[in-house]
Amino acid sequence: MDRPVSTPTRSGDGPVVPAPATHQPSLARIQAVPWLIVVALIAAVAWLSWRAFFYNAEGDPVGSAMLAFEKQNSLNVFSSRFEIVAESQNAQGVFGIDLLRSRQATIIPATVTYRLDLGNMDRDAFAWDAASETLNVVLPPLRISRPNLDEAQARVFTEGTWVTAGAQRNLSRNNSMQAERKAATFAKNPQVLGLARNAAKDAIRQNLAIPLQVAGYQNAKVSVRFEGEQPAD
Repeated sequence: MDRPVSTPTRSGDGPVVPAPATHQPSLARIQAVPWLIVVALIAAVAWLSWRAFFYNAEGDPVGSAMLAFEKQNSLNVFSSRFEIVAESQNAQGVFGIDLLRSRQATIIPATVTYRLDLGNMDRDAFAWDAASETLNVVLPPLRISRPNLDEAQARVFTEGTWVTAGAQRNLSRNNSMQAERKAATFAKNPQVLGLARNAAKDAIRQNLAIPLQVAGYQNAKVSVRFEGEQPAD
């Protein structure tokens, strides 16, 4: 920083004369002011961060859990890949007489993803048991994605003496629609749904372990269940 100097003043047309000497702050003090401002800003930011992420969470495990869920919003917890068998028939004829019959069987791989919407969970979904240091969480129903059919990997078996291009398109279209319906039904199979729910519970326990430890609950446990399920004994 440049040293402050007195600025000369001109009086009328006479010679330039120095301005009257005034008291100037010391250079050390002038240089220290910006650093004091920076230090004050750092302290303010640190205090605000502590208030936002630790102070409100301290002694409030529910607040810690809700903050963790708000940051994630949505969580994919399980993915199931399976094969669907679809079969269609086609007949073409003249004057009501079927002359050309064809049949097509298709085995199509399908993938379905199970997701939890965490951002909409309110405080009523959480309950803290201070005596056992247990956070009880009630999850909303799983969201099941639309089946993703991997038709590029499909295996197709067609029967017929003469299968026209139009019949081939109809058979493929019908099998694709049939496969999507079957995949959506299979995704809701109780056994597959049970696997997805267990995966969701494990994921939530893992996701809440660190926020609870940061909030000061090193021995905290997380009990997770879905809406409609009975609490674990």
